[in-house]
Amino acid sequence: MMFGTNQPFSENSKWRIELDKFVKENQRDLAALFWGLWLANGNSQGTVGIDLQPNPHFVYCPQAAIEYLNEKVENRLQEILGIIAHYQPDTEVVMIAIGKGEIKLIQFAPQPPPPICFEQAGKDVDALLDLLEGKLSEVVFLNPESP
Repeated sequence: MMFGTNQPFSENSKWRIELDKFVKENQRDLAALFWGLWLANGNSQGTVGIDLQPNPHFVYCPQAAIEYLNEKVENRLQEILGIIAHYQPDTEVVMIAIGKGEIKLIQFAPQPPPPICFEQAGKDVDALLDLLEGKLSEVVFLNPESP
């Protein structure tokens, strides 16, 4: 979802396509990370997010911040808020990606489910964060200046 423009897609939105590829290629590790973070914090910190600037890194998006943003963008995030409120962490992954003036919902139901992905990964949360942030930093179109 882009803010401040009526254009459905811009050159700076290429990160969305690359992020979709990244998620598809790394579903199990993302599900493992998601479950590890869920075990550590539940939803007390907010929704897991991927902030793409200045360098890709994982963050928490507090519920109050998402609700505030929703108000600022004339309630265009209602569906995202509904998905966040009702997802099942033991069967699906829900994250928010934050790009230049845009956000993107990441939602998928991995097979196997997140708890098993975490168990099979054989890594702790810090190792998964390092692995996935390293892979994210290799994705070309995450740089907002890229063509």
